[in-house]
Amino acid sequence: MGIDALNSVLRQEFERAQSVLIVSHIRPDGDAVGSLLGLGQSLQAAGKTVHMVLADGVPASFRQLPGADQVVRKVQGSNYDLVVIVDCSDLLRTGGIQGSRSIDINIDHHITNLNYARINYVCPTAQATSGILGENLESWGLTVTEPVAKALLTGLVSDTIGFRTSNVTSNTLRLAAWLMDHGANLAELYNRALVRRSFVAAQYWGQGLTKLQREGRMVWTSLTLTDRSNVAYPGNDDADLVNVLSAIDESDVSLIFVEQKGNHVKVSWRAQPGWDVSQLALSFGGGGHPAASGAEITGPLFEVQARVLEATRQLIAKGSNGKTNIEKRPE
Repeated sequence: MGIDALNSVLRQEFERAQSVLIVSHIRPDGDAVGSLLGLGQSLQAAGKTVHMVLADGVPASFRQLPGADQVVRKVQGSNYDLVVIVDCSDLLRTGGIQGSRSIDINIDHHITNLNYARINYVCPTAQATSGILGENLESWGLTVTEPVAKALLTGLVSDTIGFRTSNVTSNTLRLAAWLMDHGANLAELYNRALVRRSFVAAQYWGQGLTKLQREGRMVWTSLTLTDRSNVAYPGNDDADLVNVLSAIDESDVSLIFVEQKGNHVKVSWRAQPGWDVSQLALSFGGGGHPAASGAEITGPLFEVQARVLEATRQLIAKGSNGKTNIEKRPE
């Protein structure tokens, strides 16, 4: 189905629906939150009843966004005309909060998306799911109000790490300017999404940075449940420490291992331009983008770390072109 036909179908779906459930992934980032709030509030402006759900709630960095107080952690009721999942490559990533409901619409930009819905709008070349929404909401018969613009620009800023990822184009900046014209304050949203951190989050970073290791062109660290407890960090994520690691000059690939309750480990990869870690993440049951991917893996931290580091070593040894590269083998 071509883009024009797909846009026409989505317009009809949104026009017909009166009650809409929107869900995104666990440990939501700025794009998950921005996509959820952006689509949700644009549907509310069209007179729809909208239920927005995140299993882990809205992170502190994004709670100032309009509509964030409407997001709940559990789905209530079952009579929805439309079930939409945004910025989520597979159903496991929702935390199962949609239950046994069939998914009507899947809007996403992850290259590893499994196309699990009745209607799949998946664009791997898009910089963010929020960007897909910003470019298409009006084609779907919806309006970009100021709250919607703030949510979508937050998602765009977050997923491009402040327009610093290699897939940013002049069209990305034009979309950002257009959202600013609709009332979004770039400086304020950038500061809240990427710069400001709580004192506890900074302490949590310290726990990880003291264990930072490097081997050849790979750097990594870990955050344990004890680390989290030591500083009373309230989340089960890495407080974006992985993006700090990705700035290290002497690395092509950076990783962080975050121990979870129930014998699970959250693994995040970041890669420099020219490298693709998405298939590596997919091999561990995760997914994402060539330059930024993740997976949640069952097992003790030390076992998961050993397995993932060995697989990553093999990726680096092959080089970014997939061929064996002796010069890039770990030292």
